[in-house]
Amino acid sequence: MPRYFCDAPLHLGQTLSLPEAAARHVQVLRHQPGHTITLFNGLGGEWQATIDKMGRQDVVVTVLSHEAVERETSRAVHLAVGMPANERMAWLVEKATELGVTSIAPLHTAHSVLRLSGERAQKKQAHWQAVAVAACEQCGRNRVPTVAPVQNLDAWLPAPNDAALRCVLSLAEGSRPLGEVLKEASPHQAVWFLSGPEGGLSAAEDERARAAGFVPVSLGARVLRAETAALAALVLAAG
Repeated sequence: MPRYFCDAPLHLGQTLSLPEAAARHVQVLRHQPGHTITLFNGLGGEWQATIDKMGRQDVVVTVLSHEAVERETSRAVHLAVGMPANERMAWLVEKATELGVTSIAPLHTAHSVLRLSGERAQKKQAHWQAVAVAACEQCGRNRVPTVAPVQNLDAWLPAPNDAALRCVLSLAEGSRPLGEVLKEASPHQAVWFLSGPEGGLSAAEDERARAAGFVPVSLGARVLRAETAALAALVLAAG
């Protein structure tokens, strides 16, 4: 059954006009009055609704039922990534969403090729958030990961101040295998992963991350692409 993100409060028996993005998708797929669709608003579970009206500008539906179904990972996994260049960041957001990421923080680092600021940064953030929504619609997730505003690594480093396990993907001496570190943690403990762009984090950035409480971890002997490394860590932690 087609699934659509509806960024609005939902309740049984409610009749509402779908938000613009959802309405556009319904129209593109040529649904008709009487068709049943699935809605989710990111607050948990999903809703069945029937289409009452298809207009040129709006789509009106009535909410029929709610299913308290969740498809989240057993622990929250957050990614803070030095943004890869070209369209790889959008690809990373899409795949990380499918794999269950809880949030993504795009970062400027010393080796970053992609540099964003002002309106361009805001537009990219909105685009990546839309990519995450579309990925949730496709994969069945009912909770949309947050894509944070673009910021510099040094400004972000103090951010994870909860009880989460904090790991930095590192090739430096003293790094421990990620699988080993995860075995020592609670299976439900949230995890933050910090990873660099093409070329990785600089030695100074790696040291600052360690000073901020990040455990240096490795993914093995092979050197992975920036986006591959972040996704591999996500898969290992999500289980």
